[in-house]
Amino acid sequence: MTQNKKKEIIIIGAGLGGLSAAISLAVKGYPVCVFEKNDKVGGKLNVLEKDGFSFDLGPSILTLPHYFRRLWNRAGRRMEDDVTIETVTPHWRNFFEDGTVVDLHMDPSEMKKELSKLGDPDLERLFNKFLKYSAKQYDLIEQGYFEKGLDTKRDFISFYDWKDILKIDYWTTMHKRVKKRLKNPYLIDIMDYFIKYVGSSALRAPGFMNLMPTIQFRYDLWYVKGGMYNLALGMERLARSIGVDIRLNAEVIEIEKDENHILGIRLVDGSFHETDILVSNMEVIPAYEKLLKEEETFMHTLDPFEPACSGLVLHIGTNRPFPQLAHHNFFYAKDQEKHFRTVFEKGEIPEDPTLYVVAPSRTDPSVCPAGCDNIKILPHIPYLKKQGNPPPEAYQALRDRILQKMERTGLKGLKDSIIIEDMWTPVDIQKRYYSNGGSIYGVVSDRKKNFALKCPKKSAKYNNLFFTGGSVNPGGGMPMVVLCGQNVADAIHEEYADKAAAR
Repeated sequence: MTQNKKKEIIIIGAGLGGLSAAISLAVKGYPVCVFEKNDKVGGKLNVLEKDGFSFDLGPSILTLPHYFRRLWNRAGRRMEDDVTIETVTPHWRNFFEDGTVVDLHMDPSEMKKELSKLGDPDLERLFNKFLKYSAKQYDLIEQGYFEKGLDTKRDFISFYDWKDILKIDYWTTMHKRVKKRLKNPYLIDIMDYFIKYVGSSALRAPGFMNLMPTIQFRYDLWYVKGGMYNLALGMERLARSIGVDIRLNAEVIEIEKDENHILGIRLVDGSFHETDILVSNMEVIPAYEKLLKEEETFMHTLDPFEPACSGLVLHIGTNRPFPQLAHHNFFYAKDQEKHFRTVFEKGEIPEDPTLYVVAPSRTDPSVCPAGCDNIKILPHIPYLKKQGNPPPEAYQALRDRILQKMERTGLKGLKDSIIIEDMWTPVDIQKRYYSNGGSIYGVVSDRKKNFALKCPKKSAKYNNLFFTGGSVNPGGGMPMVVLCGQNVADAIHEEYADKAAAR
């Protein structure tokens, strides 16, 4: 290869992080080939279509759309040419078992009306003060951790001055800060459950994770017209249009190496593909474990990056609508602290989980036949351990408790109205995506284990191996993995452009 020729890059996995990295590298002139084991792009952003129903199997909420637009802008395109997005109002509807129902709105006047339902005349002041605190945490984290792609505590100390470091709310948990500032039990449960974006526990995540409400209250909440999977299709069109080679049904079973250097990949069909640089959109720990077959001593260095939770994902089509539901809904556990402890500390299936419930036909009637409803239900449950996991009947029992809870909280007749049903357990999630323990959100955000940091973008062991996706900084969720792909592409270009210039 001549000195002036761009390095050839292989990417394992066509999830959103892999596609984002591929697009960002291709626009810089690198030849990029993406190998995807499944028959479609998108990774966990997936779709199931059956009998007129279209279920989003993975992410259901779009936030921070400017990170997506930036990807199209890099290629000199407009996101709107490939993907149409629209805002969702209200953001969420929150159901409590005592009959209390509260909506979240971006509009302050609407939010004031909702807060008045909770009977505390001081609550609006406390809430607005909390949002200011949240915004300060977001702005601090965004300028370094997000935009500069910081990976380690050392990176933080190098980027931030001491005044800013002291302003970052490291020193307590997300829940303790919410409880101290808001005091109202309903609002505490609601704001605590913003942690659902990263599949972690508000009892264990550091306080600065309270930045998450700003993601909605500043930048709004969005839906992709025609179904969320259209975002993956739009990214695929963009990637292919600028020369990215995407190969589907091409499972990588081994990464071949020579001491501290990656040589290439081997597919399930036995073929070998050499590369100059390898980017893995497969999660970090499974990639090291399954593809690189690293020894236990090295794998233990990754212990702080424990998986985030998994979930029981239930998709149901009903023969009648349930107008009580908004597009996004939460049905809260009677004791949400117990729910967090059960899932994240005991590693057990909760008796009474908090439920995330999506009814996308409120925004998009095309996702189900007329007169029906399309409903997705997701409680957080533990990821799979190496042994001692729940039997299949435990997941079925949880499914039954979920439907009973929803009927008890206002959706009478739900169970009898079901005409189509599809259920994914952690076993299914792990099998489909090779995620660590069937985790949905990558690496857990835990104050004591990792201070909410994820794995670094560059391998500590191999000099031409990089990572992207939910297990890599800045973490899980669609906008974060898309940002990660952009950041890893920038890191690769900076490193290899500098080496070329030095020659």
